Amino acid sequence: MLPFELISPDVAIKQKLQQVYLSEYGILYQGDCRKFLSALPDESVDLVFADPPFNLGKEYGEGVSDRMKTDQYLSWSQKWLDQSIRVLKPGGSLFVFNLPRWCIDYGAFLNQKGMWFRHWIACRMPKAFPRGKKMSPAHYGLIYYTKGEPAVFNKVYTPIQVCRHCGGEIRDYGGHRKRLNEKGINLMDVWDMPEDVWEDASEANSNEVLWALTEEMWTDIPPVRHRRHKKRVPNELAPIMLERIIAMASNPGQIVVDPFGGSGTTFYAAEKLHRYWIGSEIGDTEPAIERLTDLANGIIEEWESARGNKKLKQRKTAGSQLLIP
Repeated sequence: MLPFELISPDVAIKQKLQQVYLSEYGILYQGDCRKFLSALPDESVDLVFADPPFNLGKEYGEGVSDRMKTDQYLSWSQKWLDQSIRVLKPGGSLFVFNLPRWCIDYGAFLNQKGMWFRHWIACRMPKAFPRGKKMSPAHYGLIYYTKGEPAVFNKVYTPIQVCRHCGGEIRDYGGHRKRLNEKGINLMDVWDMPEDVWEDASEANSNEVLWALTEEMWTDIPPVRHRRHKKRVPNELAPIMLERIIAMASNPGQIVVDPFGGSGTTFYAAEKLHRYWIGSEIGDTEPAIERLTDLANGIIEEWESARGNKKLKQRKTAGSQLLIP
């Protein structure tokens, strides 16, 4: 089934879902996330991404509460998590982005539901300030589960990170830089022998972009703070994150769901990568519509895109590309 066929007009009316955007690849509804998810058929989608409000008391507009008691917030979260599991096909992927505090509870719930834990991805977000007797928060959690054995897992390569000032590599690769495999390196938790990690490359090209397999620590996710790029007042995610997730856990033609549409980043990334999508947003949908309309008109947000050709840019400006072999 295509996303346009998943929710009938009668069901949409019953669940108070208003269609606000339609494209070749997807459909966006304005409405409550739980009503939206409950309207979807069992085992009908391939990937669910959720970036719910963090319960920090931020303003998301009329009809959105971001200040609940802990037990209320977790009860509410379990309801939409339960629905997310239901709508996933066997082997489908679920990603949830939130504070580590809530990710721990989410993970415990998903474990109880029989979902398969895959990764806890730490998305580094520096320049936060400590509050009270705490360390300075430096990352958000992105938990990755699948409904049984993953049906899709594409190896995603990212360019080796370089300093934006001097162009030098940020990490030390043990003196083997010139022998690095042009396809990148498989960065493992434990390295036994150099030959397990490195492979000779015939001739090293100093202008060539070299690639590494994506790790569990993502340090290249830019915060969306500048008004030139922000589509709304509340927080929003950079497309580089969603492009990476969608490229890794789905194939073209499969269906991606986001019940917390926000500024439309998930739908934007899905459109670019030729995935079908369907989503909802309970608050203002204009930012998402603006982002999608821009894309339809050929306006691509290159500043934060993770998509690119292997040799498209010079090394010191290549930090925002992504390669799928």
